[in-house]
Amino acid sequence: MPEDHESKCCHPHHGISRRGFLSSVGAGTVAAVSMRGAPPAPAQEILAGAGAVTVSLRINGTARKVLVEPRWTLLYVVRDLLGLTGTKVGCERGECGACTVLIDGRPRYACMTLAVEAEGHEITTLEGLMDGEKLGPVQQAFVEEDAFQCGYCTPGQIMAVEGLLRRNPNPTIEEIRKGLSGNLCRCSAYKHIFNAAAKAAELKRRKEGGAQ
Repeated sequence: MPEDHESKCCHPHHGISRRGFLSSVGAGTVAAVSMRGAPPAPAQEILAGAGAVTVSLRINGTARKVLVEPRWTLLYVVRDLLGLTGTKVGCERGECGACTVLIDGRPRYACMTLAVEAEGHEITTLEGLMDGEKLGPVQQAFVEEDAFQCGYCTPGQIMAVEGLLRRNPNPTIEEIRKGLSGNLCRCSAYKHIFNAAAKAAELKRRKEGGAQ
């Protein structure tokens, strides 16, 4: 990065002010928290090879039949074929957790799971936590606790918290730390993320109590 990057961001002749830049980053962060599925890519843009097979994937409560190559990851199929871009591409080697989804209610790295492996299982992505246009309890807690900075890891963090709370509705701080240990945040917003996990547990309890 050039040494004068800071001054360029602020200089009117370079087309964007520092305030404008920060505003655009903030908007992108909120979009990452509340992401809904983008339209699927046109079929002609994604061509399966000769060894392709048809798999039936149940994603966010909806059955989808998809033609895939056996080598394709669930991450690739979810994002590029089905347009569910809330699931992020990170390291693609099972280290960062940005691509976390739930399979049968448990967090899994989509980059390390083949699409053919997921057949017959219930898959939940970030989009599946929403109720129409309304954020789910975990998503809402992340907003209330300001549990993000750049926002890129946020979808995976949310899915990890959702998986934890489905197994343990009232976790201790140590259980939260352990449950999120497979998700990395380069911005180091961990304190806020842990607070959001505790807040999400509270919101879920309230929601379930109100439904009774």
